[in-house]
Amino acid sequence: MKRRKTDPVGSPPPKRNGGGLRYNKNALEINVDQYKHLDFLRVTEAAALASSKWVGKGQRDEADQAACEAMRQELNSMEMDATIVIGEGERDEAPMLYIGEKLGQPGGPEIQIAVDPLEGTNLCANGTPNAISVLAAAVVGQGKLMHAPDCYMEKLVVGPECAGIVDITVPPRINVRLMAKALGKDVDECIIGILDRPRHESLIRELREAGCRVHLVPDGDLSVAIAALDPDSGVDGLMGIGGAPEGVITAAAVLCTGGEMQARLKFTSDEQRERAEKMVSGDVDRVFRTEDLASGNVTFAATGITPGDLLKGVRFRHGSAHTESIVMRSSTGMIRRIETTFKLGRRESD
Repeated sequence: MKRRKTDPVGSPPPKRNGGGLRYNKNALEINVDQYKHLDFLRVTEAAALASSKWVGKGQRDEADQAACEAMRQELNSMEMDATIVIGEGERDEAPMLYIGEKLGQPGGPEIQIAVDPLEGTNLCANGTPNAISVLAAAVVGQGKLMHAPDCYMEKLVVGPECAGIVDITVPPRINVRLMAKALGKDVDECIIGILDRPRHESLIRELREAGCRVHLVPDGDLSVAIAALDPDSGVDGLMGIGGAPEGVITAAAVLCTGGEMQARLKFTSDEQRERAEKMVSGDVDRVFRTEDLASGNVTFAATGITPGDLLKGVRFRHGSAHTESIVMRSSTGMIRRIETTFKLGRRESD
């Protein structure tokens, strides 16, 4: 049994069938768009709870496996015809949640799923901030998620107030000045999130010389990118190079919030480039915009595992576990923050 604290409230609960939603072809817009985002939230909650038992134990593989198993079980219980478009790797690289895996119970809508059951495996293993479980979904015919190649991606992510004014092709110092003007603050009051990697030394130096503050994160740029979309997080933007698959999931959140993302694929081998040319339509060296990565009607959900810039981590006390999550829908611009209490040792029945 669990109780939720949500906003807004007052909507009648959906009818469930086998852990998922009862699919009605004559009410696709209501069932999928209005309610299924809450089922996707249950998926990230389950993965976060499973991996939270491994926080700080130094066992990253065990934590990742626990998150994957819990997420797959929840996804497979939902009434939908789902295909993993971004997951744990290719079929020969991952035992579950691999690219192309089919999940769900018969009778539901066709859905694309992009997942990262445990974003920040090292963060979880070491008990450091910003480990999250995250998912993006799109109903085929209503939305789309790009099938991103497994390579690097240069990213520029900003919130709604800075949408339309930044340009990934100009020097970072110029972008941060434009951002400061749009945000109504001085450059030295701006904070940019960047992965702490040797490849970012020149970027960090340029921003600091411009007077900007830099928020370095040891692993996982996804949670910091999403935090940049929240004006209350204290992070004003994300810059730098990270994983391309994570970039698509980030773009889903950007689309939901009305922010802006620009990106460029970065290849470390000819094989990566050749694979990208087969997977991605158009020029692979172009600047990708938000809608190139995620478009139409998409849903985004994330649950905190360790405390971070975006969400609280899983907390245990008095026989219960407490989570904080965020769920968004691009069709309405709805953003919900949800705190859930799970009574441990009891079977969830709602």
